[in-house]
Amino acid sequence: MQSHDLTVLGELYQRYMELVYGVCLKYYKETERAKDSVMQIFEELVTKLQKHEVDNFRAWLHQLAKNHCLMQLRTPRNLKTVEFNPDAVQSGENLHLNEVLEKEENFRKMEKCLDTLTGDQQQAIRLFYLEGKCYNEIVEITGQEWNQIRSFIQNGRRNLKNCMEEKMEKG
Repeated sequence: MQSHDLTVLGELYQRYMELVYGVCLKYYKETERAKDSVMQIFEELVTKLQKHEVDNFRAWLHQLAKNHCLMQLRTPRNLKTVEFNPDAVQSGENLHLNEVLEKEENFRKMEKCLDTLTGDQQQAIRLFYLEGKCYNEIVEITGQEWNQIRSFIQNGRRNLKNCMEEKMEKG
């Protein structure tokens, strides 16, 4: 660019300096940094105008200022780093293992609680929940009445739940 062109560009830029400053201040929230960027954007403007044909200078300049600020905010000196401590994070394997161990522990507690049920309740619960039998199949297997099976399952489930809750509280 020739010095005459630079003078004309300077005069044009002067008209929009407040706009550019406002954009920079919006992004940086620091007056000194915004003022520095106003000057940097003018320097950028000289090279960018040689490469781009601009129809709407004001809108183009606004976008240039916005992009400049965003790029500055993305530079490494503006990024905060935090030291990563791998020991502070549970791995997926450990998490899965913990879930498996917890389920095994709950299963042991359930087995102990099943042993506390009456024989009929225990049998009905095992057939219904552990073997997946329906009421009618349990009636055939046990020879009990349908309503009696329903009662054994309901009472057994309630007793099992109470026992499990007690065991959970005790650990």
